[in-house]
Amino acid sequence: MLEVRELCVAYGKHQALRGVSLQVAKGELVVMLGANGAGKSSLLKAIGAMVRPLAGASVLLAGRELTRLPAHQVVETGLALVPEGRGVFGDLTVRENLQLGAQPRRARALEAQSLERVLELFPKLAQRMGQSVRTMSGGEQQMVAVGRALMSAPDILLLDEPSLGLSPLMCRELFAALARIRTLGVGVLLVEQNARQSLAIADRGYLLETGLVVGAGTAAELQASAAVRKAYLGSTP
Repeated sequence: MLEVRELCVAYGKHQALRGVSLQVAKGELVVMLGANGAGKSSLLKAIGAMVRPLAGASVLLAGRELTRLPAHQVVETGLALVPEGRGVFGDLTVRENLQLGAQPRRARALEAQSLERVLELFPKLAQRMGQSVRTMSGGEQQMVAVGRALMSAPDILLLDEPSLGLSPLMCRELFAALARIRTLGVGVLLVEQNARQSLAIADRGYLLETGLVVGAGTAAELQASAAVRKAYLGSTP
């Protein structure tokens, strides 16, 4: 469903991505592993039209080219991004944040159905619909951010370090919910430094180093890789 070909991104003289290619199928969870500065956030921003790739790149969603579209039109094609840091509206309630996610034309007729699915994924939010988001914990705010993205009825969901700053308990709850999102038929591209938990729920993965994809395989293959275990899992076979 999502196909990225030869994606290159530069900030001035610094090239953040150098010819990255990847695919995410419908209902598939794909993780992108990499250290800080590897280019993971730049990758998601370029796919979501938050930054412009260099000439020659191609981002296709269900065969439609996205690289020349503005970000608000990319959302209408069926792609949603949960940025690092969540980006929730703290002064608004949970309900208001979720309603904002249903603003794309493709999502309006499905708002009630989407809300039901979000509250099934995150039951805690059902009890907090009238609560100001800024008064919630970091984990609860992340649930709001993911829920808001799902309210746009995406075919592909991009997540940038969703576990960052969360407690171990909230991490487990969040990753369990992400695993269930696949059952909705949504493809997920997950950027994470928590390699152990992300590989436990992923179908496939890629390794990104200094803007280059240096490895790829099924989650099981990556978990068994000596290089991955040493660099990302803190152990060796």
